[in-house]
Amino acid sequence: MGTNAPPRREPLARGPHEVYFKNLSKQKQKEVMEKNGNNHKLRVCVATCNRADYSKLAPIMFGIKAEPQFFELDVIVLGSHLIDDYGFYCILKLLLRLHISEVFFNQSWNFGKFCINAVIEIFNRITGYVNNTYRMIEQDDFDIHTRLHTIVRGEDEAAMVESVGLALVKLPDVLNRLKPDIMIVHGDRFDALALATSAALMNIRILHIEGGEVSGTIDDSIRHAITKLAHYHVCCTRSAEQHLIAMCEDHDRILLAGCPSYDKLLSAKNKDYMSIIRMWLGEDVKTRDYIVALQHPVTTDIKHSIKMFELTLDALISFNKRTLVLFPNVDAGSKEMVRVMRKKGIEHHPNFRAVKHVPFDQFIQLVAHAGCMIGNSSCGVREVGAFGTPVINLGTRQTGRETGENVLHVRDADTQDKILHALQLQFGKQYPCSKIYGDGNAVPRILKFLKSIDLKEPLQKKFCFPPVKDNISQDIDHILETQSALAVDLGGTNLRVAIVSMKGEIVKKYTQLNPKTYEDRLELILKMCVEAASEAVNVNCRILGVGISTGGRVNPREGIVLHSTKLIQEWSSVDLRTPISDALHLPVWVDNDGNCAALAERKFGHGKGIENFVTLITGTGIGGGIIHQHELIHGSSFCAAELGHIVVSLDGPECLCGSQGCIEAYASGIALQREAKKLHDEDLLLVEGMSMKKEEVVSAAHLIQAAKLGNTKADSILRTAGTALGLGVVNILHTMNPSLVILSGVLASHYVNAVKDVINRQALSSVKTVDVVVSNLADPALLGAASLVLDYTTRRIY
Repeated sequence: MGTNAPPRREPLARGPHEVYFKNLSKQKQKEVMEKNGNNHKLRVCVATCNRADYSKLAPIMFGIKAEPQFFELDVIVLGSHLIDDYGFYCILKLLLRLHISEVFFNQSWNFGKFCINAVIEIFNRITGYVNNTYRMIEQDDFDIHTRLHTIVRGEDEAAMVESVGLALVKLPDVLNRLKPDIMIVHGDRFDALALATSAALMNIRILHIEGGEVSGTIDDSIRHAITKLAHYHVCCTRSAEQHLIAMCEDHDRILLAGCPSYDKLLSAKNKDYMSIIRMWLGEDVKTRDYIVALQHPVTTDIKHSIKMFELTLDALISFNKRTLVLFPNVDAGSKEMVRVMRKKGIEHHPNFRAVKHVPFDQFIQLVAHAGCMIGNSSCGVREVGAFGTPVINLGTRQTGRETGENVLHVRDADTQDKILHALQLQFGKQYPCSKIYGDGNAVPRILKFLKSIDLKEPLQKKFCFPPVKDNISQDIDHILETQSALAVDLGGTNLRVAIVSMKGEIVKKYTQLNPKTYEDRLELILKMCVEAASEAVNVNCRILGVGISTGGRVNPREGIVLHSTKLIQEWSSVDLRTPISDALHLPVWVDNDGNCAALAERKFGHGKGIENFVTLITGTGIGGGIIHQHELIHGSSFCAAELGHIVVSLDGPECLCGSQGCIEAYASGIALQREAKKLHDEDLLLVEGMSMKKEEVVSAAHLIQAAKLGNTKADSILRTAGTALGLGVVNILHTMNPSLVILSGVLASHYVNAVKDVINRQALSSVKTVDVVVSNLADPALLGAASLVLDYTTRRIY
């Protein structure tokens, strides 16, 4: 630049985004910088492929550009931005549209000089409208780093594939030179798929805009493929967010921001719009008295989409209103659609104005004041709703998109009359403005999201898979064997070992009395496991590991029994994993018997597929397990789900734990046995129809039998026990809010009705709908111990 050149002026803000970000105070920027504690500028590459995606990306680009202390912006332009189809014919046509006569007779210069200036004026005006659309990016004062010609002409399926291939060939060199920290990719076009593929393979983080949405064409598949490649996601609606989560994307990397274009749409309607309408549609056009038509080919059904376009044009000709028709995009089938337009003389018809591109600012004004918009563009179901303009959505291209009440769907647009009737219903109406896709604050949210990205985090993305149905995976070496587990149940009385198949079938079971000393108990466990492992070969089972269910508090990470109940002696600070794993050369898992019962229900019982449920064991003692969001809860000190020790009375009977009024002190087998002995000692237990041998030990079973035969005192004890258990369940409902309570153990069937009655009387109305059921599993402890092995070794999370 020479010395006499004028100083470079600061470019004027061209939109509300740029104004907003230029007005940010330096003090606020400083505060954000201090909060981040990071001087590294995030190098952001924005790649734009066509006029539609630029309307969504431009607001973000303005925001990034306005914060140079945080970001460096690189812009790549490719795809249909760089196509020039217009030539001299279109220039002459637009010359007539600009009302040259008016310009001619308002000039004071001589005719020759005027002609030169008029041509210059016309050329300047058409530059942004009929030439390559990348010029509007330059007019927005963005420095374009690279222009890539990637569109292979042909407008058929092969040309689309070749265009993707050409982009994949050209992009690596550009990305190697730029070395961006993150690439922003928009939407669902085939060009965007090439961008995302290149960035992912070159270990560049990807931020995908507008993922999770649903439509009715190949765009769906492309959009979801980009989602799988992207590391971060900006979505526009709550449904799209839920779709992304359902697609196993990490919730922490999903931002519900709204559509960036809405930031501009919601502040654009009050501008001078009549001059824009007249420029594109003629001097005699009034607001709400013209139509905007924008229809693209459906690449999965090109023949039908061309026929539908032909019917649409016939209906528009019959409807006899001034119509602005935009040319279709460059997808397969667009060439045939253009032929239909020319065959029907649309470019020369007095009621039609056919154009290939309208700058987004002006397009907003055109659709905001139109009498109707018709076609199958996403713009019709998304952006136009912000103005309440009536829309007729034709065909299946936008099937699944969320829409406002302004949209009338004509899914099967197979006749001219059907489309004409839709025009008659919609034209000239005014609907309430819809904000389904945004509230005008998307860009600030996106910039904040970008600033939160930690480049030190691992690049490899993780997927959050939900629980899946059990699947028996087989490998070639063991194709004829049944994958199984050795399950061990350490009860207060018996020691049981079983071979359990993947389907929960107990193939073989061994039972012995539980020894009283640690040494004898461990020796017997090893002996029984070795015997069962040997037998597994004979019954064609492959043992994947050993799962142990035991009473007491257990550290499942280390396989150690921290301390046990009084029912199992010499069973504290016991390492079960090491000796058994060393002896059998198999992995070993250990957990509390209540937790194992819950795992058994999750894998084989009523809890299968249930996200939140609680299992209560009603046996010799009272125990349980809690499943929350499909996962077992252990607690910070492995003491979660000690449900038997929920206190339901401050002055109740003494419990084995040393406290008073626990559920276990009322409703366990030991508690019922205690009360039965009291009645028996007072000669109040036996009634007509009962008999006991002299040496027979009084048990809970005798109390239950007496109650059934009409013993009112026995019945009162059982009702008190059921009430205590019910109160404990109510406390659980108010704390955990599960959708299901499963009663397990020998006493479950005797308590289930009493528990339901207490819930109806005592629980909050919001939790009274909980299901309370009796377990249908014969051996929950053994099945739960087996599930410890089967869930982990078949790649399920535990």
